[in-house]
Amino acid sequence: MGTAKQDAIAKELGVNRQLVQGGEQAEINRRIDFIKGVLSNSGCISLVLGISGGVDSLTAGKLCQLAVEQLRAEGKQAEFIAVRLPYKTQADEADAQASLDFIKPDQATVVNIADAVEGLMANVALDGLVPSAGLTDFTKGNVKARTRMVAQYAIANFTNGLVVGTDHAAEALMGFFTKFGDGACDLAPLSGLCKSQVRLLATALGAPHNLVYKAPTADLEELAPGKHDEAAYGCTYEDIDGYLLGKEGKPEAVAIIERAFARTAHKRALPRVPD
Repeated sequence: MGTAKQDAIAKELGVNRQLVQGGEQAEINRRIDFIKGVLSNSGCISLVLGISGGVDSLTAGKLCQLAVEQLRAEGKQAEFIAVRLPYKTQADEADAQASLDFIKPDQATVVNIADAVEGLMANVALDGLVPSAGLTDFTKGNVKARTRMVAQYAIANFTNGLVVGTDHAAEALMGFFTKFGDGACDLAPLSGLCKSQVRLLATALGAPHNLVYKAPTADLEELAPGKHDEAAYGCTYEDIDGYLLGKEGKPEAVAIIERAFARTAHKRALPRVPD
């Protein structure tokens, strides 16, 4: 039984604590219907999503591809465009290509963001500003994430499309996304899912086991390339999912989670406006 605070946070993030093994197909169908409805009602005809090689984009991408295939079967115009967005050379490019092989998108394209990121970073300067190596690396990581979203929106503009995000409840809880970067999108079909539930749906969709259970990494930092999400959190996805699902957790993990949720509230909010 969760605490009142756990219950309130899970409700705010739209967590479905009843989704367990055996209920995957109904949840898959519900989310495909959601994607179809958003695209149909928007007047747009394409969905655009960056594919990284991780389970989140893998799952969202497959849901999008199934959604547009159903729309076409209903006589509507719709396509899914998968976008690879490497910065120079991606270390786990093989996983990204394996994700594309699984998703089988209508179209796939590549936008290497390195020139845009380097160009912007080279032109950002303030009198007296001499940032540390760590701050520079952190800032550049955010620039990478935001540049990827700029590229996706450009493609969406060219194709009368909507940009799809991969945010889910575990990342939302921890604020583990870049504001106006990977946190920016038109629809987020994984919203409300715990990490274990994303993996549950991915498995039900037939995704390769090695991709489903690959250690998640944002891979934005150059001083710590390939740093795992859990290393950044200071706790595990099992801790985070347990918290969202109302289970009693280790006090040190609960403290980390609740501090992260409070500290990153601004990321989950719309821009503030005058009363």
